[in-house]
Amino acid sequence: MRKWRVVIPVCVLIWLVAEAGRFLVVDEPQKADTIVVLAGETEQRPARALQLLAQGYASRAVVDVPADAWVYGSTYVELAQKWASSVPQAAVLTICPIHGLSTKAEAVESADCVRQVGGHSILLVTSDFHTRRARSIFHHQLPATPISVAAAYDPAQFGLPWWRHRQWAKTNFDEWLRLVWWELIDRWF
Repeated sequence: MRKWRVVIPVCVLIWLVAEAGRFLVVDEPQKADTIVVLAGETEQRPARALQLLAQGYASRAVVDVPADAWVYGSTYVELAQKWASSVPQAAVLTICPIHGLSTKAEAVESADCVRQVGGHSILLVTSDFHTRRARSIFHHQLPATPISVAAAYDPAQFGLPWWRHRQWAKTNFDEWLRLVWWELIDRWF
């Protein structure tokens, strides 16, 4: 009986390590009236949103952009607006300046932008490793809003099996820390 007290936790630990990356990724897009692209990565996330728009998952998209960030003399918002006006879907894209520095704060701010464009349901687009936590945070912050999530894959940042590349391992570890922090602490305050 005592050996099972060791064997079972060891098996669970091995399973968790092997499946840790897969657990983080939720790619279950559902039709919504608005796609919300979370702030952060600026290539794969917007590209995935444009793909989902073309596939008819939503009729418009809101792109969250850090409001207070600058690069080479331009604000991120200015650069995002320039990009948005250059794509064929420009008429259905809205740039949403975000001041908060967390996904929790972003949920509230982007919900305001969604309401401003007449949206009532959200299809989140974020990096694959961030999907589980983002969905949980948005559900918690906006309980009356239907929310689904689509993963934007970037093999330079994350992939499976996560332990094969240093960057993937770092991303996996960092996201697990953030997920545990969210579930145990931040969710309750």
